[in-house]
Amino acid sequence: MLKRLRSSPDKELRILLLGLDNAGKTTLMKKLASEDVSHITPTQGFNIKSVQADGMKLNVWDIGGQRKIRPYWRNYFEFTDILIYVVDSADRKRVDETGFELNELLNDDKLAGVPVLVYANKQDLALAAKASEIAQELNLHLIRDRPWQIQACSGIRGEGIKEGLEWISQNVKKK
Repeated sequence: MLKRLRSSPDKELRILLLGLDNAGKTTLMKKLASEDVSHITPTQGFNIKSVQADGMKLNVWDIGGQRKIRPYWRNYFEFTDILIYVVDSADRKRVDETGFELNELLNDDKLAGVPVLVYANKQDLALAAKASEIAQELNLHLIRDRPWQIQACSGIRGEGIKEGLEWISQNVKKK
């Protein structure tokens, strides 16, 4: 997946990967690491992977999204350089819930000013909402205190992931 690897990364980033359960966080992380995504199980707790992209070492913290785990998300906020929030674009019933959780994250002092990339995942499914619709429903246009981007993607197919990483690369270099 990540062809342009460099042996000595210029910058090391801590990326927090959050979203509701079954949004596709672990699939995205495994795809970033060029690992098999055919057998993914719900994350109980967290996973950590280090991958290299565009001269950066990305330390990705994938935290489970089940309701009972979400109160523990705060324990991972410190030293976060980028927040990646994953949305299941085909799960129309949980738009309000995912919007509430994202808003809670954006209002937390420990994540103040941290750039946020929203992956509108599962675009390969017929019922998936477009990224622009997700952005509207999540009120992303109201975010004024940090850089943000929404990126349509399919974790299973690996589509759109690279574009999100390019946005991260551009926005971290501005810091």
